[in-house]
Amino acid sequence: MAVEKKFVQEGITKALVHEYLAEELERAGYGGMVMNRTPMGTQITVYAEKPGMVIGKGGKLIRKITRDLDRKFRLDNPQVDVQDVGRGDLNSQVVANRLASSLERGWYFRKAGQSMMRRVMDSGALGCEIIISGKLTGPRSRTEKFVSGYIKHSGKPADDIVQTGYSIAVKKLGVIGCQVRIIPPDSQPPDKFNINQPEAVPEPVEKPAVAAEAPAPAPAPEPAKPAPEKSELDQLLESEPAPQEEAAPAVEEAAPVAESPEPAPESKPEE
Repeated sequence: MAVEKKFVQEGITKALVHEYLAEELERAGYGGMVMNRTPMGTQITVYAEKPGMVIGKGGKLIRKITRDLDRKFRLDNPQVDVQDVGRGDLNSQVVANRLASSLERGWYFRKAGQSMMRRVMDSGALGCEIIISGKLTGPRSRTEKFVSGYIKHSGKPADDIVQTGYSIAVKKLGVIGCQVRIIPPDSQPPDKFNINQPEAVPEPVEKPAVAAEAPAPAPAPEPAKPAPEKSELDQLLESEPAPQEEAAPAVEEAAPVAESPEPAPESKPEE
């Protein structure tokens, strides 16, 4: 078998398994499945609101599902694992099943669509789109669309971050298709960006002036000691005037007498 035909065959098998599980596990709140091929066989993870109903009493229902997957779809050693879907309002397949059930019970399509979309957005989803098509109010088929929040329609992000669920409502006038597309709250859109505010420069903090230390108080002067009493003799001596010192006579230095030069000897004439 060519590679292209093999891929097409695997896609058809996956779609048939999904349709089979949605029909068998409708009452258990079927929320989708993931199929992976492993060396041990084919691993199928089923998500449901009520995992206990998928397993059944004593594992009876899950053994029946495993046997049907092996015989009807020729899967290699199928192994079924059941997981809780978590918050049902954020699962597109669960919301689509609820919407189809509401239309079958007679709800007006606008009321059903707006109610389901409001529940999805209140649960924290980034965006939701609900498309209802079929004979809604008359013999002619038409399509109604309900959109809220952020939604992607094309490109790789539409396959990576958008969950898609589909279900049908069977009514007397015909079949009504219900398609639900949800972007979960933990998704990272490719065009999301954040603008960081510039950091504020901290203003210089003035240090409080240190109060000058007050000078230490000067020590108090010691009280003057009373002067000792003087005797009468001391008082009498202090009252007498002190003898004045006689000034020494100034000795005048005699001025040096200049010596007169000796006369030069007269020369006698020669005879």
